[in-house]
Amino acid sequence: MIPKTAYILITGAAGFIGSVLVNRLNDLGFGNLVLVDDFNEPGKERNLQFTRSLMRIEREILFNQLEQNEIPIDFVFHLGARTDTTEFDYSVHQHLNVDYSKKIWKYCTEKQIPLVYASSAATYGNGEFGYSDDHGMIEKLHPLNPYGISKNEFDKWALAQQLTPPIWTGLKFFNVYGPNEYHKGRMASVIFHAFHQIRTTGKMKLFKSHVPDFKDGQQLRDFIYVEDIIRVCLWLMDHQAASGIYNLGTGKARSFYDLVAATFHALDLQSNIDYIDMPIDIRDKYQYFTEAKMQKLAEAGYKESFTSLETGVIDYVRNYLVPDKYISTIH
Repeated sequence: MIPKTAYILITGAAGFIGSVLVNRLNDLGFGNLVLVDDFNEPGKERNLQFTRSLMRIEREILFNQLEQNEIPIDFVFHLGARTDTTEFDYSVHQHLNVDYSKKIWKYCTEKQIPLVYASSAATYGNGEFGYSDDHGMIEKLHPLNPYGISKNEFDKWALAQQLTPPIWTGLKFFNVYGPNEYHKGRMASVIFHAFHQIRTTGKMKLFKSHVPDFKDGQQLRDFIYVEDIIRVCLWLMDHQAASGIYNLGTGKARSFYDLVAATFHALDLQSNIDYIDMPIDIRDKYQYFTEAKMQKLAEAGYKESFTSLETGVIDYVRNYLVPDKYISTIH
């Protein structure tokens, strides 16, 4: 088990998942945290306002700082990425999601530091090859957008390396929701958008289906509460699971209708949903179904159950969104 005095580096530390991880590590008594992010990005400052850390380093000067300060890092969580699926300039994803990740990998390899990094279910594209995290499937995948392509390119690169960190894990996050996503704008979860739309208008807009196999609102995703993501990350820090790439979802797909209905229920309101056309810019790149195959993580030794959609939504809405005193930036 990693000691509380360990030095842990977290990229994307001011972002959604990274900041929740920082808070949980603080709760557990870890204070020697090296936090890496673009700390000037609007909206992120609130995510770390009550946290403890050893230092904060701007993303683009990380490697110079590590070399100059010779910080004895014991573990790395590489959660930083450009996650905007509507960013179609691939050079942005290449720089942040591929090239930067390679530098993290090489640093962990040289220093022999265990590494957990964030991949994505966006790598699966439209799911024509299913959602198995078997390494033999990764070369076959055809992601639908530059973000997914970049994540898959790094996964493929990682699997091809002969020189590796002592233990490494790539986690294919499915649809994550929960507190600290306030800064994500259009990319925030449907629950976040639903809460603010319901509060403002009394109703919620969902995308119509543009394929015959799915009814409006019945597009299916594997929604996972951020607290479950953190539990797995912390488990990987203390357990030597076999190195490789693992899915991280609940293993149970649910509809967007179910998600929004749960949000209305959390607010003690009757569902009131309108269906609108999906934007053209994402229509041909939209995943209608995702569902993580979770046997591999279970076989690695992770035995905890995952939060149900209804339980996660109630906790998020009632304990985080309703008491929130900040004004939403979502319009």
